[in-house]
Amino acid sequence: MEELFELRTHIEKGRYAEALVLLGEMEEMSREDKINKIESFLDILLIHLIKQHAEKRTTRSLNTSVYNALRQIEKINKKRKSGCYYLNADELNASVEESYRASLKYASLEAFGGAFDETELARMVDESQIKKEALELILKNQS
Repeated sequence: MEELFELRTHIEKGRYAEALVLLGEMEEMSREDKINKIESFLDILLIHLIKQHAEKRTTRSLNTSVYNALRQIEKINKKRKSGCYYLNADELNASVEESYRASLKYASLEAFGGAFDETELARMVDESQIKKEALELILKNQS
């Protein structure tokens, strides 16, 4: 809200260059907020995919969580007016790469009732396959 007040002040006082700089900063803050939200749901998606692969089973609850994470990623990533996306396929892939380690740690707390640490759980799954599946699910959901 402070930024909006500052923007209004710049415009009212005719300081358009300063207003444009502030507007650029606000756009970047908005984009970063969208990316953070997308990555939060990406973490959830990866946690559940890791659990499914490790336990070699699925449940309605896991499937529902995967579906909801995909739905939220698509909803947040899509720009309302243009229909374009904040993160393209390459950026989504980079986010999957960045999120995997933390997701593995959290999955180790849930999979098999938390019986295995992240190193042990990592040996039970194919990391590249899970990352590939996550990206494919996201992109399929966006098309």
